[in-house]
Amino acid sequence: MTHAPTASTDLVGRSVGPYLIERLLGEGGFAWVFAAREPAGTPVAVKVLMPRYAGDPQFEARFRNEAETAAKLDHKNIIRIRSVGRTGEHVYFAMDLCVDSLAARLAREGPLPESDLVRIAGDVARGLEFAHARGVIHRDLKPDNILIHADGSAVITDFGIARAISGYVASTGVNMTIGTPQYLSPEQAQGRPLDPRLDFYALGVTLYKAATGEVPFTSGDWFELARMHVEDAPPSLRKKRPDLSRRFERLVMKCLAKHPDDRYRDATRLLADVVRVEARGRPGARRWVLVAVGVGLVLLVALLVRLTR
Repeated sequence: MTHAPTASTDLVGRSVGPYLIERLLGEGGFAWVFAAREPAGTPVAVKVLMPRYAGDPQFEARFRNEAETAAKLDHKNIIRIRSVGRTGEHVYFAMDLCVDSLAARLAREGPLPESDLVRIAGDVARGLEFAHARGVIHRDLKPDNILIHADGSAVITDFGIARAISGYVASTGVNMTIGTPQYLSPEQAQGRPLDPRLDFYALGVTLYKAATGEVPFTSGDWFELARMHVEDAPPSLRKKRPDLSRRFERLVMKCLAKHPDDRYRDATRLLADVVRVEARGRPGARRWVLVAVGVGLVLLVALLVRLTR
């Protein structure tokens, strides 16, 4: 006797491991994400593999390995994974529950103010700096994978899942989507060797989307979209949003450079630029710069007068 595949709605009201499933938050190509509770009542999010993948030992092994690797990334801007396990037919991992995602916020509010964009960029850059230093690349950064805490801080989720899928596809030939085409770096589109700088390209696309409501490149044809990532210059950010600063536009466009060598060398340098943009954008920052320049000129004039006496 064969059993029908478990639907996401079948899990609501049931337990997966120690977690009581309350409602569906969303689903992707291979997993569902639920709001749930621990036995003590703490709210959590639980990602559950769909049965057709949970039943594949190779996919399960890759999925659990990457989830366990991500669980070791203990940083305030990376989602905290509480546990990874299997119970019955369900393979899952549980993580902190955030109040929002960047994708959901953009769907509600549209393009964000520059101050919010810069704050999110800083949080993501800090998370990437920590992960890259430990040899972990995200490979699928996008608004859906940037979650927002109640205090407004951003955290990155789903580290390594794209790696699990790509390794599975490479070894089995199964037809599954790897990454998200609109956020794919040129080197991913060309099948070239990958390094952490591909995450900066995806961050550039994410910030462009968050600033304008649109991704830089769009096409219904995957190969045409890949060609655009490799060959076409992204449309000017400030032509779409003239209120954005030139410094912020330069930061985004550097992330979107076609060749990795023309992007930021590492997340530390990216973060330094984010901090500079943030400092220039603070209320009163320009006034204090002008005051400092004025004081400097007065002192210089006074010094010249003394020297010519």
